[in-house]
Amino acid sequence: MPQAIISPSMLSSDFSHLAAESQKIVKEGADWLHLDIMDGHFVPNITFGAPVIAAIRPHTDAFFDCHLMVSNPSQWVDDFAKAGANMYTFHIEATDDPLALIEQIHAAGMKAGVAIKPNTPVDTVIGPVAESCDMILVMTVEPGFGGQKFMANCMPKVEILRRKYPDLDIEVDGGLALDTIDVSAEAGANVIVAGTGIFKAKNPAAVISSFRDTVNTAQAKLALH
Repeated sequence: MPQAIISPSMLSSDFSHLAAESQKIVKEGADWLHLDIMDGHFVPNITFGAPVIAAIRPHTDAFFDCHLMVSNPSQWVDDFAKAGANMYTFHIEATDDPLALIEQIHAAGMKAGVAIKPNTPVDTVIGPVAESCDMILVMTVEPGFGGQKFMANCMPKVEILRRKYPDLDIEVDGGLALDTIDVSAEAGANVIVAGTGIFKAKNPAAVISSFRDTVNTAQAKLALH
């Protein structure tokens, strides 16, 4: 049974104190740190790249959950491996050969994640892709900007994936908060990305704990079926 993994999105942290923010949110209970890499081509926004990952790495032992919203994901695999990334998640829409890319990521010593946008059919990852990768990320907003509204119509994809792959890590990202965690957990997601829902909360530790309890309860129920 997959366990809850809470991965706060550093996109919502204070960029002027990324190292301190990373340490603080781990102390609040974060399992992973979600790092959004945007290139201004695949998505209409630019965030940061491997040099920033490398700068944060000496300050925390946290698992770096890197989400590459870039047009040529194979180009950056080695750079992110050297920078200290642990999970390298690319978009299925950005490559013609996802299996070769998964192999490249594994060869570089990282786990491989595969992301799908809200309008991308789940069939694009079912089969060899899901069987080769370490995690599938189902986007619940259009990638590119933080603070968007959660898209509940993406939940059937999560349900299909969980039925087919009961032991796979399934991540959801976008609009996750205390009022949207239930539907995500019940659909089968176990890796929860939240930015504003955690960093802007009055008590981030309580939100993280609530997310974890909700996911683990839902996973226990799903395991009985």
